[in-house]
Amino acid sequence: MNFSAEASHHHHHSYGHDHKQCVTEALGAAENLCLARGVHLTPIRHQVLELIWDSHKAVKAYELLDRIKPSQQAARPATIYRALDFLIEQGFIHRVESLKAFIGCRCSEHQHELLLLICKHCNEVEERLAPAVMAPLSQEFSQAGFIVHSKAIEAQGICGKCLRFEDTQN
Repeated sequence: MNFSAEASHHHHHSYGHDHKQCVTEALGAAENLCLARGVHLTPIRHQVLELIWDSHKAVKAYELLDRIKPSQQAARPATIYRALDFLIEQGFIHRVESLKAFIGCRCSEHQHELLLLICKHCNEVEERLAPAVMAPLSQEFSQAGFIVHSKAIEAQGICGKCLRFEDTQN
């Protein structure tokens, strides 16, 4: 999927958003990429990915463990962290550093930088590609002779949906 088509994908905060479709697409894309790359999306990795995609809110590792425990009694924190490491490595999820939590990635078929908009009210995280912001940043890094291993800019605030809700309450 190209970047312009991808950008239009970012209106998932709309009220008519079909989240089931979202999850199905994300899991399908992950399964296809694993096949293409010759890596295994084991049942536990699949389950962790599915739980992360359960909403657009960032999920912490211990929450994942609590939710997996009923069906996988043998699951340990290490089990979850190994699954998370694999999913990050494959680009299926992102770590939201400021929240020490994880979100699903909408465009895992290519490496990309991100701008993460984190709503303090509903805890949803919106992933933006923001090429107009990220390109000049990349130039700064290369001018500084700095090799970046991962780049995500996290902004905390209130999303449009929550702002609209507040407006209707006042």
